[in-house]
Amino acid sequence: MWGTIIGDIVGSRFEFDNHKSKNFDLLDKDYSFFTDDTVMTTAVAEALIMAKKKKGDLGAYAAKCLRRWGNKYPFMDYGISFEKWLFNRNAAAYNSWGNGAAMRVSPCGLAAGSLEEAMILSRRVTEITHNHPEGLKGAEAVAVAVYLAKVGKNKEQIRNYVAQNYYEINFRLDDIRESYGFDESCQGSVPQALAAFFEAKDFEDSIRNAISVGGDSDTIAAIAGGVAEAYYGVPETIRNEVVGYLDQDLLEVIKKFYECFAT
Repeated sequence: MWGTIIGDIVGSRFEFDNHKSKNFDLLDKDYSFFTDDTVMTTAVAEALIMAKKKKGDLGAYAAKCLRRWGNKYPFMDYGISFEKWLFNRNAAAYNSWGNGAAMRVSPCGLAAGSLEEAMILSRRVTEITHNHPEGLKGAEAVAVAVYLAKVGKNKEQIRNYVAQNYYEINFRLDDIRESYGFDESCQGSVPQALAAFFEAKDFEDSIRNAISVGGDSDTIAAIAGGVAEAYYGVPETIRNEVVGYLDQDLLEVIKKFYECFAT
């Protein structure tokens, strides 16, 4: 979860001003900020906490939490379709394949006690909005990668599982950096985010890789960061610096999530 949030904040200033290099200041106190990726990831985390403590339906809790946090932070540049869903409590899932499904799902991989549970949790928090097969697939690929990284699988094992079940990532970032552009679909951004993780030498390098490819920078970095956290952990120096970009309500849920799902 911290990895997702860090990736989001680092990528925030590059979303519409891509920086196709790994050479940049990780954070900028004047221009870095949290986006809807952080808000919605926090909402999913809160839903998982509620489902564990109250033994209720995760999907219902997720819908409630996404809308509650969306109304708390209404001006976060949400996607048009998601915004319509967010502010209408009677709205149904809208067959989306957008990468909003994948950017918010890392807490499911961290909370899961098995590979099968990671898949189930991912589906429950995703199908309430992104019920298109590509939306479900993108979210599940990320949740599964996070889970596999968490339980100690190496990168080759994670890559092979992703290739067999979700995406064959048969490119390197250097091959696509020049031509890759903004793509908000799961199928057009999740493979790139996972490649950023696979090519990295540590947590920070995962984030830098994600920024360097361009495109939807905050979301690609959020996805890569979520998997990288589970694999490498998060450097305390980076986490401590990012705390200053978040408000107390967000920090409280983050704290409760790690307490609830500590391994």
